[in-house]
Amino acid sequence: MSSDADAPVETTTSVEELRAQVQALETEVSDLREAADDGQKSMTIIATKGTLDMAYPPLILASTAAAFGWDVVVFHTFWGLEILHEEKSKNLKLSAVGNPSMPMPNAVAALPFMDNVATSMMEKKIEANGTATIEELIETSLDMGVDLQACQMTIELMGYDETEFYDGVTTGVGAATALQHMAGADVQLMI
Repeated sequence: MSSDADAPVETTTSVEELRAQVQALETEVSDLREAADDGQKSMTIIATKGTLDMAYPPLILASTAAAFGWDVVVFHTFWGLEILHEEKSKNLKLSAVGNPSMPMPNAVAALPFMDNVATSMMEKKIEANGTATIEELIETSLDMGVDLQACQMTIELMGYDETEFYDGVTTGVGAATALQHMAGADVQLMI
């Protein structure tokens, strides 16, 4: 013998009621998305080169994005570690060979000491223009909360001493950590 409590309850829902339920659910989902998104953009930059001309782009982009309130990580690997090395960053060279923007043919650029000449020319332009130095951009980036990371595998591979990096540089970081940040970043760049 079954009771009325066990019997299925028949419900009739009108199209208007279903529309109202769908609208309520859409509003709830929209509200949840807004609550989850704090509005902060994020950017991950992978810096792989350690020449003077290739040190500027990641640092300029990182410090600018941080000035706009973005969460920024710059993961330095291989020659990109030169940028974070306190002494080496002050002596980064500009490669004259194969650089299509250099005002000299490759045959001349390949001559001994032409990298020094090209670097000297660029340093004079930087100074005359009042452009920030690499050291100033690193300090600015760190002050603005940019996470300048040094690839641990490359530190070990290249025999770097972590104490020779700028204060505030994050060491002990692997590629997996960089990938985690990249996966959620609004902008990912490899320079």
